[in-house]
Amino acid sequence: MNMIAIASIATASLTTSSAKSPLLLAHNNALPLKKQVSRNVQVGTDSLLQYFNETTAKLEKQVVGLSEAQLQFKPAPDKWSISQCLEHIIRSERMIFDMAKKGLDQDPQPERRKEIKLTDDNLKNALTDRSHKYQAPKELQPEGIYNDVKTALADFIAARQPVLDYIKKADAEDLRNHVSDSPTGPIDGYQALMFIAAHSARHTKQIAEIKADPNFPKQ
Repeated sequence: MNMIAIASIATASLTTSSAKSPLLLAHNNALPLKKQVSRNVQVGTDSLLQYFNETTAKLEKQVVGLSEAQLQFKPAPDKWSISQCLEHIIRSERMIFDMAKKGLDQDPQPERRKEIKLTDDNLKNALTDRSHKYQAPKELQPEGIYNDVKTALADFIAARQPVLDYIKKADAEDLRNHVSDSPTGPIDGYQALMFIAAHSARHTKQIAEIKADPNFPKQ
């Protein structure tokens, strides 16, 4: 099950113990993650929920009050607008979660937890590293449909709420026991869900880059 490749990052195939299928639709290269000797396993899902809340707040802070001209501005013809970034985040949020759930529906493999060498922080840092750029797959190429922030944020919250509801009901130990293989090494279900928030964090950084362009509209 493809759990590590996320829209706007890299192509990666994850396999459960029983099957291989695409999970987090991705790009053309594997994530440049560095293996670590130990993991920073969190107890419970509070830290995961906190990360989702933090990424939600940061995205809202970046886009609140932007005008239609600012949303549609492109730094260059081949670059995305903020509207396109928002659209891509929302599309990916839904798709990644739907596919992640399929992986978590598989039988757990607690005996494989010792194989995981990538820390949660290492995964987050790699996913949000904007020095590595990738081409989004056709399915997740945005058109720039959002002309007002209110509508975009409403769609974002609607896409994210089912993820939060799922995490609130989830057992952290069970999430950790769902282990999948990726080109960068095994990851667990907790980390697979973390990818969703990290993906939005990556594109929130992209939005900040667009706003920093010297030609970005003042209003």
